Amino acid sequence: MSEAVYRETGAQPRIHALPLAHLSLELGHLYMEDFEAGPERLRAHFAEVRIWAEAARAAAARRIGERRPRISTCFLIDDYFTRFSTPAEIVPLVLAEADRAGLVIDYLARESGCASADRLELAESVSHRLVESPPPGSHGARPPVSRTGWLANGQRTPTAARSAMAELAEWQPPQETAARNHSVFVDVELWSDRDGGRLWSCPFLAAVWQLARLGLLRHLGEPVLTPAPWTGRDFPHDWDRLPPLLRLRDSAAPFSAYRTCTLLPNSFLAVEDAVRVVLDQVDVDAGALAQVADRSAREGVPVPEQIAQRATYVFYEDPADPPQGN
Repeated sequence: MSEAVYRETGAQPRIHALPLAHLSLELGHLYMEDFEAGPERLRAHFAEVRIWAEAARAAAARRIGERRPRISTCFLIDDYFTRFSTPAEIVPLVLAEADRAGLVIDYLARESGCASADRLELAESVSHRLVESPPPGSHGARPPVSRTGWLANGQRTPTAARSAMAELAEWQPPQETAARNHSVFVDVELWSDRDGGRLWSCPFLAAVWQLARLGLLRHLGEPVLTPAPWTGRDFPHDWDRLPPLLRLRDSAAPFSAYRTCTLLPNSFLAVEDAVRVVLDQVDVDAGALAQVADRSAREGVPVPEQIAQRATYVFYEDPADPPQGN
């Protein structure tokens, strides 16, 4: 005989549902060095991006059949690792160069919003949801990610304390948990603690960004990093006065989507590989996952079960060879 379980209604926060596009298409993720290079650098970026953006749109349309795909575009500016110029100077430049290339940006985001937004320490909140995948044969000797700030996709090379006279132990290679024939081992630094506080890494903030674009971030049932409509004419001269995520067009498709596609220079490949390691080990809010699964089933738009598989990328050759960031 099963026992009845009673719960107070207030103990189960209602999971707020989000509207979803079919695809969130990111048209750029640029750093200070890219903007310092002047309008020509942005012009070259958007000219290259337009080619791949058209291909991403065609792929989304093919995936959903005869229906018209809901596709929103976004652009991310790094104001977290370096504060430079002002929104009043940078944002109009970005929008003008995108328009010159025939591209429309629906949503504009600040990377610092992936660290803290809506009065919530967002990156820290996501860090508490990390669940490391224990490699086969692991025995708990490795400190947890909450202590080290490092997350791997498998078993690191074992280390063992030994006396000065002991023989050198035989070296053992690291092992990827889900290796196919051979391992591709990745170890990701998620943050570093400094005198000024915790500095989140670029891959970890990018993982938070992907979760937001996939509509999977919640706090007490409420969505976070949600777009704020931009109603003003002039952008502010202080980054902190610019909302973390702006909706620039009222007619835009929803910001969050079943899938994401990110268009980046190939110098970002290592960063985004690290992002997928993080996404594979985040315990995503079960209610948010269920909502996406239910809605996609009703629409006849299946999504991969694994979160990382919902994020796709196009890496293009960048003749300027910009730095990868921090």
